Amino acid sequence: MTRFIATALFASFAIGSLPAIAQQPAPAAPPAQAANNQGRGRRPPAPVRDPHTEGYVTARELPDGAIPSPKEDGNFILGPTHPVAPEMTPSDSAPQGQIVNFTMESTDSKIYPGIMRGPAPGETPPPPPPGGGRVITSHAAPYTRKVSVYVPKQYVAGSVAPFIVGADGPDNALFTALDNLIAQKRIPVMIGISIGNGGGDAQGSERGLEYDTMSGLYAEFVETEVLPRVEKEANVKLTKDPDGRATMGISSSGAAALAMAWYRNDLYHRVLSYSGTFVNQQWPASPETPHGAWEFHASIIPNSSLKPIRIWMEVGDRDLLISNDGYHDWVVANENMAKVLAAKGYHYQYSFAKNAGHVDRDVKAQTLAEALEYVWQGYPINGKK
Repeated sequence: MTRFIATALFASFAIGSLPAIAQQPAPAAPPAQAANNQGRGRRPPAPVRDPHTEGYVTARELPDGAIPSPKEDGNFILGPTHPVAPEMTPSDSAPQGQIVNFTMESTDSKIYPGIMRGPAPGETPPPPPPGGGRVITSHAAPYTRKVSVYVPKQYVAGSVAPFIVGADGPDNALFTALDNLIAQKRIPVMIGISIGNGGGDAQGSERGLEYDTMSGLYAEFVETEVLPRVEKEANVKLTKDPDGRATMGISSSGAAALAMAWYRNDLYHRVLSYSGTFVNQQWPASPETPHGAWEFHASIIPNSSLKPIRIWMEVGDRDLLISNDGYHDWVVANENMAKVLAAKGYHYQYSFAKNAGHVDRDVKAQTLAEALEYVWQGYPINGKK
């Protein structure tokens, strides 16, 4: 049966056209823009935001091509060029980890049996609500998700290992970085888990339901349905210590990464986010969080006690902006996150990247190794802190 919600007037603009990052190829673009135009679909390019805008956080501007130290908290400005970090290239001197792949079917999930945006086949779409706006429709639909597990060469069979779990996978860039950083003893020997989403994007989709919902449900899905399969398929043992568990995501899955650590702080203490969707994408709507993930910086974090969370965040100067309702500016959302994290005394590092779009691949290639090293600060490496 189709499920639908008549949204408020602000939903009448094209939120639903936000593409599924890492699921659909970017549209054609001029060569100079193609690398940084991922994720914009048919929408016009976002305006370039100045990191020195009044009201933005005070940030240290680094020399072009430089990145912060992984031992520094605070706000930084990167770019405009973004050279690839050496740790992002496979090296003969670094032992290569094993990648184990498997799939998960929607029919096997008690938490996410599967939905798809739009009316069911043959069903007539409902009329618009009185006064205008948009009706978000959804119907039951199966999915198959891919899961990739990185097991480092240094992993000792039978030992309990820390891990990082990422969404919108598989993520080979992450696995390459882990190879090099583990070999250089800059991060602990850890398992890397990359989980694909259930498909689609935005309100009414399976991906949107998983990532944009403000609750610990996705963390519960990972804990009860994904991690047991990871241990079985890859023959590894994963730590139960939340300090030895990290989450990672891009766009909406970046917001999900924070939600995993926030709502299930008993499970996760470390968060890494690129272009985090700390905006109002939640569907169905919830009276507890009326503006979705925007509430993280508007009310939830400011009004809550300090949690043991360490977070790395990035946003691009040409990141997404949908200006109709005041709750869909990705740059402002991430700037606000930096403000409230600083005010509460969190350990965080925030990078504002110039000449960068949404989930910019060049910025990720420049910063991921440093971000991983930052996120894992304070955790023992080979028994030493």
